Amino acid sequence: MQKNLQTRPSFLKPGDTIGIVAPARKISMEELKPAIEIFEKWGMKVKLGKNIYAIDNQYAGSDEERCADFQKMLDDSELKAIIAARGGYGIVRIIDKLDFSGFIKHPKWIAGYSDVTVLHSHIHKHFGIETLHCTMPISFAKNIESVTLLKQALFGEQFSYKIDAHPMNRNGEAEGELLGGNLSLLYALAATPSDLNTDGKILFLEDLDEYLYHIDRMMMQLKRSGKLSKLKGLVLGGFTEMKDNTVPFGKTAEEIIIDAVKEYNYPVCFNFPAGHGEKNFPLYLGRKVQISVQEKTLLKFL
Repeated sequence: MQKNLQTRPSFLKPGDTIGIVAPARKISMEELKPAIEIFEKWGMKVKLGKNIYAIDNQYAGSDEERCADFQKMLDDSELKAIIAARGGYGIVRIIDKLDFSGFIKHPKWIAGYSDVTVLHSHIHKHFGIETLHCTMPISFAKNIESVTLLKQALFGEQFSYKIDAHPMNRNGEAEGELLGGNLSLLYALAATPSDLNTDGKILFLEDLDEYLYHIDRMMMQLKRSGKLSKLKGLVLGGFTEMKDNTVPFGKTAEEIIIDAVKEYNYPVCFNFPAGHGEKNFPLYLGRKVQISVQEKTLLKFL
């Protein structure tokens, strides 16, 4: 597949239309209503997927229904953004059935996190179009600051982040394209058509509800496959609700990660407020970014 020359979708303005689709886990009208109201207060028009409230066990409808909804959104030239209602699991079951030809002609922001990592990775691998790692409608009530920053990101307001240092940070400066997302999904995408090339990139990782030994196993896979050796930098978001066995693994998630990259020299930033925690600040994936890890960590999009 050829990459599109327009690598950045147009930013939103009042009157534009946002599509909301549920490509993974099911969602109810009650759960989605507050986010729709917020988008409308921003001056947005909202278009829902036809099957958004469908139910097929844990999924928001069958693979065919979820695929059809997402395909229609990709093909809709009026949409300026498509945001996943929630994550969960399911996008990997439909990704190879999607036709991105309409999306290439009319790029739009693909927004979300967690299971949406499949879309982020696939789009960057094949088309080089920027996407947005951000909070989703199911989580809007968690943190109003994350929602406010999402609006700024979608509307193209310039911003950078300055966050407190973490005791395990590795200081340094770097510039490169920011890629990544959920560690478990990146691990699951290895050796598939959606697998990322991380050479020369700044990698972002986060995860939720994983056993510590599995964090180690996934980091070893990234290391052995060469995904950690040629990075420009590493940014770690939340590693939330980690679990341990009866016999303790003996390391925290942060200790596991820093051990996996100890032989490399690039800067490492821990505790960036993105992922499954209370705060989930937006990140432009596929865009060049500067990071400076010192007494404070500065992350600036270029």
